[in-house]
Amino acid sequence: MDTDYFQHKEICFASLIYSKERLQYLENEFEVRDDDVFLVSYPKSGTTWMIEILSLIRRSGDFTWCREVPNFMRIPWLDVSGIGEKLVDGCESPRFLASHLPIQCFPKSFFSSKAKIIYIARNPKDVLVSLYHFAHMSYVVKKPNGFDEFMEDFLQGRVPFGSWFEHLKGWMQMKDNKNFLFVTYEDLIQDHRGTIKKICTFLEKELEEQVIDLIVEHSTFSSMKNNSMSNNSLVPDYIIDPKNNHFMRKGIVGDWKNHFTQKQIDYMAVIYKEKMKDLDVKFSWDECV
Repeated sequence: MDTDYFQHKEICFASLIYSKERLQYLENEFEVRDDDVFLVSYPKSGTTWMIEILSLIRRSGDFTWCREVPNFMRIPWLDVSGIGEKLVDGCESPRFLASHLPIQCFPKSFFSSKAKIIYIARNPKDVLVSLYHFAHMSYVVKKPNGFDEFMEDFLQGRVPFGSWFEHLKGWMQMKDNKNFLFVTYEDLIQDHRGTIKKICTFLEKELEEQVIDLIVEHSTFSSMKNNSMSNNSLVPDYIIDPKNNHFMRKGIVGDWKNHFTQKQIDYMAVIYKEKMKDLDVKFSWDECV
């Protein structure tokens, strides 16, 4: 199956599951509710993991929902056309919705609402590696001819949802807003429990310590990988090749070290420094990039 992109605001989107009509509707007509919670990320930054955590927080640690209902039905994708639209339209308040949209494409109504955003980010080197592997199993990212070529496309923003740098910098404009929470994949790896408690505080969700224990237990990589409702094995065949669906691959920090040559490390360091020079924010991965 061929993968085709279209351009919207000079950003690539996969024609297979996105449409200009949907994006225009979301930006200009979609009505955000004050009690909406949006999970926003650049692809391959830990979105699936965060969906599981938010599902468990929402149900106060009751993991049966996560064992019985696919994650894309628990927290629907705002951006996706077709079934995504139906799932979003069918959501009852408070709605928890996922999105990969850059800030300039997000519903305008959000910015005059009290709705909340949790933005999860990840070391761009690990994002690149994860996206590279995803491109070989999915039909929403063009299959690369090699890692060098894909790296260049990634750094130049010629992949779905555009530039990682611009996506992050766009959303970091909201970093001081009380309705915006920034977390990283690395936070979840280094302090799984502490990050979950931070999210609960942001959502004003008071949970007992034993409930937090359950959320931690049922949002581990191994628990999710063995759960067909969470590991994306139920994603339709026209999106991911069922014969090559290894969506939950490793779930670690630093896998980029197994892929990058020294030349590629040096090259990305130059690009990273140039692209991020005007952003007055420090990230845990800065020294690695």
